[in-house]
Amino acid sequence: MNYYIVIPAHNEADFISLTLDSIVTQTILPKLVVVVNDNSTDNTEGIIGEYVKKHPFISLINNQSGAEHLPGSKVIQAFHKGLNTLDTSYDFIVKLDADIILPNNYFETLIHHFNADEKVGMVGGFAYIEKNGKWFLENLTNKDHIRGAFKAYRKQCFLDIGKLKPSMGWDTVDELLAQYHGWKIKTDETLKAKHLKPTGKTYNKAARYKQGEAFYKLDYGFLLTIIASTKLALLKKQPLLLIEYLRGYFKASKNNTLKLVNKQEGAFIRRHRWKGIKSKLGIKQQGTTY
Repeated sequence: MNYYIVIPAHNEADFISLTLDSIVTQTILPKLVVVVNDNSTDNTEGIIGEYVKKHPFISLINNQSGAEHLPGSKVIQAFHKGLNTLDTSYDFIVKLDADIILPNNYFETLIHHFNADEKVGMVGGFAYIEKNGKWFLENLTNKDHIRGAFKAYRKQCFLDIGKLKPSMGWDTVDELLAQYHGWKIKTDETLKAKHLKPTGKTYNKAARYKQGEAFYKLDYGFLLTIIASTKLALLKKQPLLLIEYLRGYFKASKNNTLKLVNKQEGAFIRRHRWKGIKSKLGIKQQGTTY
């Protein structure tokens, strides 16, 4: 299978060489890699340039975005900037962060999963972060969710979901829409990616409100938003984040913010989420609609 990688990179001089090293040593190399230098003020561009000289399948483009670092929109806009430079001769496309070290069999294993089941639309491993010299699972999501830092999409799945949404919540709505269109999401616990910069480390203070806004855009509704917000705040060990998330939700609701899904997709998402909650609680499904 041919695969392309798009890497948005903003001020990643400390990490980008480690990410690119982990790509060029893969057991099955990508056909093309495009790195989008997104308004960096450090030596990110220069470091990428050295890899471009050595590896003909790597290219660099520069993107002038705003300096404000908020989750979602900035990185996906940069991703699409890179995507637009590529042709469509790929079997799957990868959105990869510039602070990730992948195991050298990462893409060989993804190819195995894609080939094993034609209904698998997305595949990924798990993120690990370093603490005191040891690597631990960055446990911010369920194990059936692929982190946005290293997502691989089968081409038809990627097209069915309308590619990626330039908004916080993009790496949740993509999976939900994939399932809406009948695709499977596959995670592989043997694929341990090292995440060199913990999630949210460089976000500014306004980012905390964006999570609640994302729940609104996903059409969760108020009760699901409370459940999801509480869970995420506890996972981050910052219970007071619940208040900020709810503020973001109510602000988006008051402003009638445009949602990421239509009514039918929203109804599917709510049913899907309630089904998952009931399953974890051991409640027998009755086919109720929500």
